[in-house]
Amino acid sequence: MSAELQKVDVFQAIADPTRREVLQLLSQKNQSIAELSSHFEVSRTAVVKHLNVLTEAGLVRGDKNGREKIYHLQPEPLKELKDWLAYYEKFWYNKLTKLKYAVENDSLNK
Repeated sequence: MSAELQKVDVFQAIADPTRREVLQLLSQKNQSIAELSSHFEVSRTAVVKHLNVLTEAGLVRGDKNGREKIYHLQPEPLKELKDWLAYYEKFWYNKLTKLKYAVENDSLNK
């Protein structure tokens, strides 16, 4: 493996519920590690590991502010996820519309 960090896929990054909650918290306001850690029952070290994964995926950015690091949400990589889900949303909408039509017509014929 090269010295350069391997970029984490957005899908991998959001697979963990703790990381999804971190993203939600950061969508409300920028926060330090201490602030974020206060929302979880896991150790501060565990929260830092989650932040590292989110950083590698490009979903958050940490900026030094004195002795603290303040984390910011970077939602742009979520567009890839949104686009992928949009395809399947259309797929399921079409399937459910066909099912509804079949059920309604079947009940009319009885």
